[in-house]
Amino acid sequence: MPTVLTKAPADPDVDRLRAVLDGHRVVEVEALTRAACERAGVDPAEVGAVLGASSTDDLSLFPALEWVHSGAAGVDAWVAADAVPAGARLTSAVGNGAVPLAEHALMLMLQLSRSAPRWAQAQREHRWDRFVHGELAGSTLGLVGLGHSGTDLAGKALACHMSVLALTGRPRDTEVPGVTLLHGQDGLRQLLAGSDHVVVTCPLTARTRGLIGAEELSWMRPTAFVVVVSRGGVVDEDALVAALRAGTIAGAGLDAHPVEPLPADSPLWDLPNVVVTPHNAATTPQTAERGRQILLDNARRWAAGLPLRNVVDLDRGY
Repeated sequence: MPTVLTKAPADPDVDRLRAVLDGHRVVEVEALTRAACERAGVDPAEVGAVLGASSTDDLSLFPALEWVHSGAAGVDAWVAADAVPAGARLTSAVGNGAVPLAEHALMLMLQLSRSAPRWAQAQREHRWDRFVHGELAGSTLGLVGLGHSGTDLAGKALACHMSVLALTGRPRDTEVPGVTLLHGQDGLRQLLAGSDHVVVTCPLTARTRGLIGAEELSWMRPTAFVVVVSRGGVVDEDALVAALRAGTIAGAGLDAHPVEPLPADSPLWDLPNVVVTPHNAATTPQTAERGRQILLDNARRWAAGLPLRNVVDLDRGY
Protein backbone atom coordinates (compact mmCIF):
# COMPACT_ATOMS: atom_id res chain seq x y z
CA MET A 1 0.00 0.00 0.00
CA PRO A 2 1.14 3.58 -0.61
CA THR A 3 2.87 5.41 2.23
CA VAL A 4 1.15 8.45 3.74
CA LEU A 5 3.31 11.38 4.83
CA THR A 6 2.16 14.00 7.28
CA LYS A 7 4.12 17.13 7.98
CA ALA A 8 5.12 17.73 11.59
CA PRO A 9 3.47 18.68 13.80
CA ALA A 10 0.67 16.46 12.53
CA ASP A 11 -2.87 17.71 13.08
CA PRO A 12 -4.73 15.44 13.73
CA ASP A 13 -2.06 13.41 15.46
CA VAL A 14 -0.47 10.43 13.77
CA ASP A 15 -2.32 7.90 15.95
CA ARG A 16 -5.71 9.22 14.79
CA LEU A 17 -4.58 9.07 11.19
CA ARG A 18 -3.27 5.54 11.57
CA ALA A 19 -6.59 4.48 13.05
CA VAL A 20 -8.51 5.56 9.93
CA LEU A 21 -5.75 4.57 7.48
CA ASP A 22 -5.57 1.00 8.78
CA GLY A 23 -3.05 -0.97 6.75
CA HIS A 24 -1.25 2.09 5.39
CA ARG A 25 2.11 3.22 6.67
CA VAL A 26 1.72 6.72 8.14
CA VAL A 27 4.97 8.62 8.71
CA GLU A 28 5.44 12.04 10.27
CA VAL A 29 8.34 14.02 8.78
CA GLU A 30 9.70 17.41 9.76
CA ALA A 31 9.82 18.57 6.14
CA LEU A 32 8.76 17.33 2.72
CA THR A 33 12.31 16.89 1.44
CA ARG A 34 14.43 13.97 0.27
CA ALA A 35 16.72 14.32 3.29
CA ALA A 36 13.78 14.23 5.73
CA CYS A 37 12.36 11.18 3.99
CA GLU A 38 15.72 9.42 4.21
CA ARG A 39 15.93 10.13 7.93
CA ALA A 40 12.43 8.67 8.37
CA GLY A 41 13.19 5.63 6.22
CA VAL A 42 10.70 6.60 3.53
CA ASP A 43 11.12 5.97 -0.19
CA PRO A 44 9.61 9.01 -1.95
CA ALA A 45 8.55 6.77 -4.85
CA GLU A 46 6.17 4.92 -2.50
CA VAL A 47 4.35 8.01 -1.18
CA GLY A 48 0.71 8.13 -2.27
CA ALA A 49 -0.62 10.92 -0.05
CA VAL A 50 0.81 14.02 1.62
CA LEU A 51 -1.19 15.63 4.41
CA GLY A 52 -0.62 19.11 5.81
CA ALA A 53 1.47 20.31 2.88
CA SER A 54 1.84 23.96 1.92
CA SER A 55 2.04 25.59 -1.49
CA THR A 56 5.78 26.18 -1.02
CA ASP A 57 6.57 22.45 -0.69
CA ASP A 58 8.14 20.78 -3.73
CA LEU A 59 5.87 17.80 -4.26
CA SER A 60 7.56 16.70 -7.49
CA LEU A 61 9.69 14.54 -5.20
CA PHE A 62 6.80 12.07 -5.02
CA PRO A 63 6.10 10.57 -8.49
CA ALA A 64 3.24 8.31 -7.33
CA LEU A 65 1.40 11.03 -5.43
CA GLU A 66 -2.39 10.66 -5.61
CA TRP A 67 -3.70 13.02 -2.94
CA VAL A 68 -2.51 16.25 -1.30
CA HIS A 69 -4.40 17.89 1.55
CA SER A 70 -4.10 21.53 2.56
CA GLY A 71 -5.22 22.42 6.06
CA ALA A 72 -6.25 25.86 4.82
CA ALA A 73 -9.65 26.67 3.39
CA GLY A 74 -8.33 29.06 0.72
CA VAL A 75 -6.09 27.58 -1.97
CA ASP A 76 -5.23 30.68 -4.04
CA ALA A 77 -1.53 30.29 -3.13
CA TRP A 78 -1.55 26.70 -4.42
CA VAL A 79 -3.10 27.76 -7.72
CA ALA A 80 -0.77 30.75 -8.13
CA ALA A 81 2.30 28.57 -7.49
CA ASP A 82 1.06 25.73 -9.73
CA ALA A 83 2.15 23.53 -6.82
CA VAL A 84 -0.03 20.45 -7.40
CA PRO A 85 1.70 17.70 -9.46
CA ALA A 86 -0.11 16.30 -12.47
CA GLY A 87 -2.22 13.33 -11.53
CA ALA A 88 -2.67 14.37 -7.90
CA ARG A 89 -5.86 15.71 -6.35
CA LEU A 90 -5.77 18.63 -3.94
CA THR A 91 -8.31 18.85 -1.13
CA SER A 92 -8.80 21.68 1.33
CA ALA A 93 -10.45 22.43 4.66
CA VAL A 94 -13.01 24.72 3.02
CA GLY A 95 -16.08 25.05 5.21
CA ASN A 96 -14.26 24.61 8.51
CA GLY A 97 -14.43 28.32 9.31
CA ALA A 98 -17.83 29.16 7.82
CA VAL A 99 -19.59 29.76 11.14
CA PRO A 100 -17.01 32.07 12.76
CA LEU A 101 -16.46 33.91 9.46
CA ALA A 102 -20.17 34.63 9.28
CA GLU A 103 -20.21 35.66 12.95
CA HIS A 104 -17.26 37.97 12.37
CA ALA A 105 -18.91 39.56 9.34
CA LEU A 106 -22.05 40.12 11.37
CA MET A 107 -19.98 41.69 14.16
CA LEU A 108 -18.30 44.06 11.70
CA MET A 109 -21.67 45.00 10.19
CA LEU A 110 -23.03 45.78 13.65
CA GLN A 111 -19.94 47.79 14.59
CA LEU A 112 -20.10 49.83 11.41
CA SER A 113 -23.86 50.44 11.44
CA ARG A 114 -23.67 51.58 15.08
CA SER A 115 -20.38 53.53 14.78
CA ALA A 116 -19.00 51.33 17.57
CA PRO A 117 -15.42 52.68 17.28
CA ARG A 118 -16.82 55.98 18.55
CA TRP A 119 -17.92 54.24 21.76
CA ALA A 120 -14.53 52.55 22.11
CA GLN A 121 -12.81 55.92 21.83
CA ALA A 122 -15.19 57.47 24.35
CA GLN A 123 -14.53 54.62 26.78
CA ARG A 124 -10.77 55.16 26.54
CA GLU A 125 -11.37 58.85 27.30
CA HIS A 126 -13.95 58.20 30.06
CA ARG A 127 -16.58 60.16 28.14
CA TRP A 128 -20.33 59.47 28.15
CA ASP A 129 -21.06 59.75 24.39
CA ARG A 130 -24.64 59.06 23.33
CA PHE A 131 -25.62 59.52 19.68
CA VAL A 132 -28.08 58.35 17.04
CA HIS A 133 -26.84 55.28 15.14
CA GLY A 134 -28.14 52.74 12.68
CA GLU A 135 -29.55 49.23 12.92
CA LEU A 136 -29.43 46.19 10.65
CA ALA A 137 -33.17 45.51 10.52
CA GLY A 138 -34.70 46.67 7.26
CA SER A 139 -31.37 47.04 5.48
CA THR A 140 -30.02 44.94 2.60
CA LEU A 141 -27.01 42.63 2.69
CA GLY A 142 -25.18 41.99 -0.56
CA LEU A 143 -23.07 38.83 -0.51
CA VAL A 144 -20.25 38.57 -3.02
CA GLY A 145 -20.09 34.79 -2.98
CA LEU A 146 -22.52 32.24 -1.58
CA GLY A 147 -20.31 29.39 -0.42
CA HIS A 148 -20.19 27.97 3.11
CA SER A 149 -19.62 31.25 4.99
CA GLY A 150 -21.87 33.26 2.69
CA THR A 151 -24.73 30.83 3.15
CA ASP A 152 -24.31 30.86 6.93
CA LEU A 153 -24.21 34.66 6.98
CA ALA A 154 -27.35 34.81 4.82
CA GLY A 155 -29.25 32.90 7.50
CA LYS A 156 -27.96 35.18 10.24
CA ALA A 157 -28.88 38.27 8.22
CA LEU A 158 -32.41 37.02 7.56
CA ALA A 159 -32.77 36.45 11.31
CA CYS A 160 -31.78 40.12 11.77
CA HIS A 161 -34.69 41.11 9.49
CA MET A 162 -32.43 42.05 6.59
CA SER A 163 -33.01 41.44 2.89
CA VAL A 164 -30.27 39.42 1.20
CA LEU A 165 -28.86 39.62 -2.32
CA ALA A 166 -26.16 37.14 -3.30
CA LEU A 167 -23.83 37.07 -6.29
CA THR A 168 -22.91 33.56 -7.41
CA GLY A 169 -20.40 32.47 -10.02
CA ARG A 170 -22.38 29.45 -11.14
CA PRO A 171 -25.88 27.97 -10.72
CA ARG A 172 -26.56 26.26 -7.38
CA ASP A 173 -28.20 22.89 -6.90
CA THR A 174 -30.36 24.30 -4.10
CA GLU A 175 -31.78 27.72 -3.41
CA VAL A 176 -31.32 29.54 -0.11
CA PRO A 177 -34.76 30.51 1.20
CA GLY A 178 -35.23 34.27 1.28
CA VAL A 179 -32.08 35.02 -0.73
CA THR A 180 -32.25 36.70 -4.14
CA LEU A 181 -29.57 35.18 -6.39
CA LEU A 182 -27.75 37.29 -8.98
CA HIS A 183 -25.28 36.20 -11.64
CA GLY A 184 -22.44 37.73 -13.66
CA GLN A 185 -21.19 41.31 -14.03
CA ASP A 186 -24.70 42.72 -14.43
CA GLY A 187 -25.58 41.05 -11.17
CA LEU A 188 -22.62 42.70 -9.45
CA ARG A 189 -23.82 46.18 -10.35
CA GLN A 190 -27.33 45.42 -9.12
CA LEU A 191 -25.92 44.02 -5.88
CA LEU A 192 -23.57 46.92 -5.17
CA ALA A 193 -26.17 49.56 -6.00
CA GLY A 194 -28.86 47.89 -3.91
CA SER A 195 -26.97 46.93 -0.76
CA ASP A 196 -26.38 48.68 2.54
CA HIS A 197 -23.68 46.15 3.53
CA VAL A 198 -21.54 44.47 0.85
CA VAL A 199 -19.74 41.45 2.31
CA VAL A 200 -16.99 39.65 0.38
CA THR A 201 -17.03 35.93 1.15
CA CYS A 202 -15.79 34.58 -2.19
CA PRO A 203 -12.37 32.97 -2.77
CA LEU A 204 -9.54 34.84 -4.47
CA THR A 205 -9.18 33.56 -8.02
CA ALA A 206 -8.10 34.93 -11.38
CA ARG A 207 -11.74 35.83 -11.94
CA THR A 208 -12.34 37.57 -8.61
CA ARG A 209 -9.02 39.39 -8.17
CA GLY A 210 -9.77 43.13 -8.38
CA LEU A 211 -13.45 42.37 -8.94
CA ILE A 212 -14.46 45.50 -7.02
CA GLY A 213 -12.44 48.52 -8.10
CA ALA A 214 -13.00 52.24 -8.36
CA GLU A 215 -15.84 52.01 -10.88
CA GLU A 216 -17.63 49.29 -8.94
CA LEU A 217 -17.30 51.21 -5.67
CA SER A 218 -18.87 54.21 -7.39
CA TRP A 219 -22.03 52.13 -7.90
CA MET A 220 -22.52 51.85 -4.13
CA ARG A 221 -24.63 54.09 -1.95
CA PRO A 222 -22.72 56.74 0.05
CA THR A 223 -24.35 55.27 3.17
CA ALA A 224 -23.18 51.70 2.43
CA PHE A 225 -20.37 49.66 4.00
CA VAL A 226 -17.86 47.12 2.62
CA VAL A 227 -16.88 44.10 4.71
CA VAL A 228 -14.16 41.61 3.64
CA VAL A 229 -13.78 38.32 5.51
CA SER A 230 -12.55 35.85 2.88
CA ARG A 231 -9.54 37.11 0.95
CA GLY A 232 -7.92 40.46 0.35
CA GLY A 233 -7.42 41.33 -3.30
CA VAL A 234 -11.06 40.94 -4.33
CA VAL A 235 -11.51 44.63 -3.49
CA ASP A 236 -8.87 46.97 -4.90
CA GLU A 237 -7.34 48.44 -1.74
CA ASP A 238 -6.19 51.75 -3.27
CA ALA A 239 -9.64 52.34 -4.72
CA LEU A 240 -11.21 51.45 -1.38
CA VAL A 241 -9.03 53.92 0.50
CA ALA A 242 -9.90 56.65 -2.01
CA ALA A 243 -13.63 55.95 -1.67
CA LEU A 244 -13.42 55.95 2.13
CA ARG A 245 -11.54 59.25 2.17
CA ALA A 246 -13.93 60.84 -0.31
CA GLY A 247 -16.99 59.65 1.58
CA THR A 248 -18.48 57.95 -1.46
CA ILE A 249 -18.99 54.92 0.80
CA ALA A 250 -19.65 55.10 4.54
CA GLY A 251 -17.03 52.70 5.90
CA ALA A 252 -15.35 49.30 5.80
CA GLY A 253 -14.71 46.32 8.04
CA LEU A 254 -11.64 44.39 6.91
CA ASP A 255 -10.38 41.07 8.24
CA ALA A 256 -8.59 40.00 5.03
CA HIS A 257 -6.00 42.18 3.29
CA PRO A 258 -3.98 41.95 0.05
CA VAL A 259 -0.71 42.20 2.06
CA GLU A 260 -0.59 40.51 5.45
CA PRO A 261 0.27 41.60 8.05
CA LEU A 262 -1.29 44.89 7.04
CA PRO A 263 1.69 47.28 6.72
CA ALA A 264 2.12 49.69 9.64
CA ASP A 265 1.98 52.65 7.25
CA SER A 266 -1.33 51.61 5.67
CA PRO A 267 -3.85 54.47 5.84
CA LEU A 268 -6.53 51.92 6.76
CA TRP A 269 -5.28 51.81 10.35
CA ASP A 270 -6.17 55.44 10.99
CA LEU A 271 -9.30 56.05 8.93
CA PRO A 272 -12.14 56.77 11.38
CA ASN A 273 -14.70 54.84 9.32
CA VAL A 274 -12.68 51.58 9.16
CA VAL A 275 -12.51 48.58 11.48
CA VAL A 276 -9.37 46.46 10.93
CA THR A 277 -8.92 42.94 12.32
CA PRO A 278 -5.81 40.79 11.65
CA HIS A 279 -7.26 37.94 9.51
CA ASN A 280 -8.48 36.50 12.79
CA ALA A 281 -12.15 35.79 12.06
CA ALA A 282 -11.98 31.99 11.98
CA THR A 283 -9.25 31.44 14.58
CA THR A 284 -11.34 29.32 16.94
CA PRO A 285 -10.85 25.85 18.46
CA GLN A 286 -14.01 24.73 16.68
CA THR A 287 -12.58 25.75 13.29
CA ALA A 288 -9.48 23.66 13.97
CA GLU A 289 -11.53 20.64 15.03
CA ARG A 290 -13.79 20.86 11.97
CA GLY A 291 -10.62 20.94 9.85
CA ARG A 292 -9.38 17.78 11.59
CA GLN A 293 -12.67 16.03 10.95
CA ILE A 294 -12.59 16.97 7.25
CA LEU A 295 -9.10 15.48 6.95
CA LEU A 296 -9.96 12.31 8.88
CA ASP A 297 -13.10 11.80 6.79
CA ASN A 298 -11.09 12.23 3.60
CA ALA A 299 -8.44 9.81 4.89
CA ARG A 300 -11.15 7.18 5.39
CA ARG A 301 -12.51 7.87 1.92
CA TRP A 302 -9.08 7.71 0.27
CA ALA A 303 -8.24 4.41 1.98
CA ALA A 304 -11.57 2.95 0.84
CA GLY A 305 -11.32 4.29 -2.72
CA LEU A 306 -14.33 6.57 -2.24
CA PRO A 307 -14.76 10.12 -3.65
CA LEU A 308 -12.96 12.78 -1.61
CA ARG A 309 -14.57 15.88 -0.09
CA ASN A 310 -13.47 19.41 -0.97
CA VAL A 311 -11.56 18.48 -4.11
CA VAL A 312 -10.20 21.68 -5.61
CA ASP A 313 -11.00 22.53 -9.22
CA LEU A 314 -7.61 23.97 -10.17
CA ASP A 315 -9.06 25.67 -13.26
CA ARG A 316 -11.64 27.54 -11.19
CA GLY A 317 -9.22 28.11 -8.33
CA TYR A 318 -11.40 26.72 -5.53
